[in-house]
Amino acid sequence: MHVLVIGSAGKTGRLVVERAVTAGHHVTAFVRDPSRYTAPPEVRILSGDATNPATVSQAMVGQDAVIAVIAGKTPWRTTALEQTAARAIVAAAQQHSTHRIIAVSAIGVGDSAAHVPLLFRLLVLPTFLRGSTADKAAMEREIKHGGVPYVLVRPAVLNDQPAVNATRVLTGSEKGRQISRADVAAFVVEQLTTDTYLNRAVTIANR
Repeated sequence: MHVLVIGSAGKTGRLVVERAVTAGHHVTAFVRDPSRYTAPPEVRILSGDATNPATVSQAMVGQDAVIAVIAGKTPWRTTALEQTAARAIVAAAQQHSTHRIIAVSAIGVGDSAAHVPLLFRLLVLPTFLRGSTADKAAMEREIKHGGVPYVLVRPAVLNDQPAVNATRVLTGSEKGRQISRADVAAFVVEQLTTDTYLNRAVTIANR
């Protein structure tokens, strides 16, 4: 499968690219600054602004699926980065008949607030993460209403530990505290070839 990964230079994006290559996919890494990213030798690199519809459209040519792993560096500030990029991604996917959009969101967005531990929900979401949470919620809406099959992945708090291969999809009022970026990458890449969570938003955690 030909897969475009937008946000490949980030911590999670790098792992998504590596996992997709290992799974046998043909990967194009889309990054803003290629001088700051070293890709596996099998990976094609494209650079540009993920919020620019024309640039994203060019990158989408020939892609079967797109994975968006985009995040700002100041999560407390009001931003439209992810929702604007999502709008460009959806338009490009529609134009080029891309079969699937997989986007990494975050726990606390939408109904996943039910999965957030109490102190995190009361103290962290409305302060340190107030800007990014609102932007991710808007990003999800753009993708849900775009008419392209999708999976929205809402990981718990990310850590840089090795994969533990024990990813849980939370249901009901289960709480999610942490998950390794490596396990997020594995789950995201799995969604390329399964319809289990198609057109759904799922919250995942290790514990």
